[in-house]
Amino acid sequence: MIRFDPRSAVVFAAALASACACAGALMWWDGPAEAYAAVALKEAPSVTRAADGHYWAEATVEGRPMRMLVDTGASAVTLSRADAERLGVRLKAHDFNQTLNTASGQTPAARVLLTSVSVAGVELTSVEALVIDRDMPAALLGMSFLGRLSAFEARPDGLILKG
Repeated sequence: MIRFDPRSAVVFAAALASACACAGALMWWDGPAEAYAAVALKEAPSVTRAADGHYWAEATVEGRPMRMLVDTGASAVTLSRADAERLGVRLKAHDFNQTLNTASGQTPAARVLLTSVSVAGVELTSVEALVIDRDMPAALLGMSFLGRLSAFEARPDGLILKG
């Protein structure tokens, strides 16, 4: 035997209306699903962080491979004279007409324009660079390259570069 209780019918109707409203709202508003998908599909770093804590980029400069230290504190891509010569950039003494203030003091530098610099699939042309007239532990990938990207993001495991 089925018993009909009016209070139960009201509670059931309210629960059904609430469930339908929630289902309709979820079908209409898909914002959170996109946000969750973006978190799940995190980009892999373009430049990985090395054990020494620095970000090292395997770059191609003027068509030649070069390992570069990513340095957001450097205003420009910076090369030693030996690096520049390996790339085919020939400089004379009078080309070193700039003075750079570096962590190890002032040093003469020459301004050059690199035809192309490519890192992690992002290639830029006509990149300003400085060549210093002494040895350096590593070439620097500075802001004359990084500042022309649409974005770059530092993460604990590496950098994401966006051309």
